[in-house]
Amino acid sequence: MKISHAQLFSGKSGFGTLPLALAFAQYLFCEQKNESDSCGECPACKKVEDLQHPDLHFVFPAVQTLSKVSDFFLKEWRAQIKETAYFNLHDWTLRMDDKERKPIIGTEESKEIVRKLSLKSYEGGLKIMVIWMAEEMNAECANKLLKILEEPPPSTLFFLISENPEKLLITIQSRTQLLRIPKIDTEDLTQFLRTNLQIDMSQAESIAAFAEGDLLNALEFINADERKELYREQFIKMMRSSYKKDVLGMMDWADEMSTLGKESQKLFMVYALHMFRQSLIGNYLGTEMMRVSNEESAFLKNFAPFITGNNIREFMQTFDEGYYHIDRNANARVLFTQLCFQAMRYIHVA
Repeated sequence: MKISHAQLFSGKSGFGTLPLALAFAQYLFCEQKNESDSCGECPACKKVEDLQHPDLHFVFPAVQTLSKVSDFFLKEWRAQIKETAYFNLHDWTLRMDDKERKPIIGTEESKEIVRKLSLKSYEGGLKIMVIWMAEEMNAECANKLLKILEEPPPSTLFFLISENPEKLLITIQSRTQLLRIPKIDTEDLTQFLRTNLQIDMSQAESIAAFAEGDLLNALEFINADERKELYREQFIKMMRSSYKKDVLGMMDWADEMSTLGKESQKLFMVYALHMFRQSLIGNYLGTEMMRVSNEESAFLKNFAPFITGNNIREFMQTFDEGYYHIDRNANARVLFTQLCFQAMRYIHVA
């Protein structure tokens, strides 16, 4: 089996990029692998499962004021993965640093990578370097890795994991084989929620549709009981004030949204996109095809007719861009004010 020496796993954390990379690493180290999977029983498999295999190395963003290299946080890293391998950069930052300072993969890390991979394999076989959230490498670190990525030591593999591979240097991208990890199938996610969290079918289908194949979105929505109602009420308030052209109401709404945390603001955007899609489904395929809660269904009965082929693209693009700018720390009050006025224009061209 011939494998590219540098592979780039591209996809949201909630799609399972890290669990897939770990499973692939275990398969490669496995001493009794079959055609499709590792045995899970041999010493190598056990070491990988315990995150203790001496030839499996990890690099991930670190808060530089605490440590400039990942090894300092290996205890927390292993604890996080054993708790759940589905987590994002925000989850990892919270575990690592209660002050929530921004972590990066810095220059000192590149020196550690080169040093570790210059050593012989402990067990005489492969060496695998997993770089999680590779887009968080600063430019100096990335540039220092170019040579070893292009000409790695014998029997050395790189697994780069990224939610936003376009942020990587072009020269890094060109040295890796891109693997686009698809979102989780809606039916599979629904079944997972029903089986593992004992959620009834109607609610599980609604949450799975909202999550768009992202397990983290689904779990965050489930765990944020108070925010579920908040997102729905804020969406209804926004659309009603936009429809009525109630400028003061729209300004008040933007002020309220600006007080929410960044992650809540982003999740609201995802929720709004879900409501637009469900509205369109209801209009063209029938309400029985919609995946919404009873409360959402009651609102969409009157709202959905205003989402049509004449404005759906504008709604989707605007809220997608809003998510993008929130993620990059745009001024929330300005952003939500603009968003509300755009919604006012779109809703009246249905």
